[in-house]
Amino acid sequence: MGIAMFIVSRSSKVIPTVVIVSVVLAFTKALDEKYGDYTYTEFQEPDRDRLLYGTFPENFTWAAATAAYQIEGAWDEDGKGESIWDTFTHEPGHIYMGHTGDVACDSYHKIDEDVALLKKLNVTHYRFSISWTRLFPDGMSKKVNENGLKYYGRLVDALIAANIEPMVTLYHWDLPQSIQDVGGWENDFVAVYFNAYAEMCFMKLGDRVKHWATFNEPAVIAGGYEGGMMAPGLKNQGGSVYRVTHNMLRAHALAWHTYDKSYREAQGGKVGITLNSDWVVPATDSEEDKQAVERFLQFQFGRFAHPIIHGDYPEVMKKQVLEKSHEQGLSSSRLPSFNDDEINLIKGTADFLGVNHYTTRYIAHQVAELMPPSLSGDQDLKGWHDEKWPKCGVGWLRPVPWGIRQLLKWVKAEYGDIPIYVTENGIAEVSEDTPTLNDTWRIQYYTAYINEVLKAYKLDDVDIRGYTAWSLMDNFEWADGYKSRFGLYYVDFNDPNRPRKPKASTEIFSQIVRNNGFPEKRADTKFSNTLKSTLSLFFP
Repeated sequence: MGIAMFIVSRSSKVIPTVVIVSVVLAFTKALDEKYGDYTYTEFQEPDRDRLLYGTFPENFTWAAATAAYQIEGAWDEDGKGESIWDTFTHEPGHIYMGHTGDVACDSYHKIDEDVALLKKLNVTHYRFSISWTRLFPDGMSKKVNENGLKYYGRLVDALIAANIEPMVTLYHWDLPQSIQDVGGWENDFVAVYFNAYAEMCFMKLGDRVKHWATFNEPAVIAGGYEGGMMAPGLKNQGGSVYRVTHNMLRAHALAWHTYDKSYREAQGGKVGITLNSDWVVPATDSEEDKQAVERFLQFQFGRFAHPIIHGDYPEVMKKQVLEKSHEQGLSSSRLPSFNDDEINLIKGTADFLGVNHYTTRYIAHQVAELMPPSLSGDQDLKGWHDEKWPKCGVGWLRPVPWGIRQLLKWVKAEYGDIPIYVTENGIAEVSEDTPTLNDTWRIQYYTAYINEVLKAYKLDDVDIRGYTAWSLMDNFEWADGYKSRFGLYYVDFNDPNRPRKPKASTEIFSQIVRNNGFPEKRADTKFSNTLKSTLSLFFP
């Protein structure tokens, strides 16, 4: 049995505090031995998997992340309007056990408490999102909701007072329901509404916020118009997903230009976008499987990064959708084309790329059914995890640390030396009632993945500027409700006060942050000696 499975199999028990202390430093043996060990028994290729000693640059960004709908609660307080996630979760059948984000972590009422959690982690930044409907209840009016603006102003001020810089995402999936009622992201005019909302954020908070992302994971947002699993929960086949993609790119570009023309000189900030992707490996050495890998990466990541960096959709994507469209009897492609004005608008509109990454899969070529048309069908592939890889609490995520390094190398190869921030990375356990504070699997995961990011920086010359843990605390995990827990801090969702408790991983994560990586000579010898002695529990 692998070490990760040994721990997970015991995760349902409440571990006594003395045991938590005794194992908190497990799985990080290599922190004291240069190239000396591995974090996972499943991955022990010396040239790939041994941990590397070294540190990140002095100004490296260390952050933890959350999102408005997932933590704020107060869904209808102080003038906030209804979002598509309010609507979606209030309709039966969408979310595990009928959970909603109505209260979530109650962070709307817990600014000081949450900032205190961040301080204990030693992070330099906090990545959070703004709720569009908390500022503009109907999404379209020109008058801002002052209560919402005051909330975010207090949060930003509290962070700065704690010497923590805010990293703000403008859109983390919670579109105003009133805009969805007129077509949502399929409506071309939504880009204008988004730009007005973004400009209000720049105007009111930009004197203190210097790091903006327009969208978080636009591929997931677009999926809500075809897959039915995410808000707004539509199952439109084949065309909506591409119109939504097109309009989000226009919205992103409008906001970037607004900042560039009206706020950059005075405020000195930067604006980018956060994209997500698994790393994928060809199932065989066949050319077909290698081409399937390229299709996956371009449809998932390149669909947004290519227009922003290079000015158009990836060629393989344009070719694939056009051929499929013709086979389906259409005279033109379901993928919209950019006109010259749109190319000029969108190309070059990123000061950085955010990269969200969690896992790796195998990919093989497989011709999809022609009908009905779909984004997944356009790609002609299938993907899966190796059953030998470690498991965790959610089926879609298998820890494969080397995948993040490969993805970062691919992004550099495709898009040059644009600054990159890892804006989400983390692992989950499943626990509804019993606290799982002894999260050694998260210690293992963060140690391994952060070290792979270090390799990308030191060995592959990737311009990596920061690392962000998902997430600061357990929160509402979309279709999983409160079942899946990614937090460094445990939240008791059965208690109306939503108390937070540190998990064991907070100690290791804060130590890595404090050391700015994995220094060869550790100043904290007590830490090192404790580490070596406790490792005997798992490495006798």
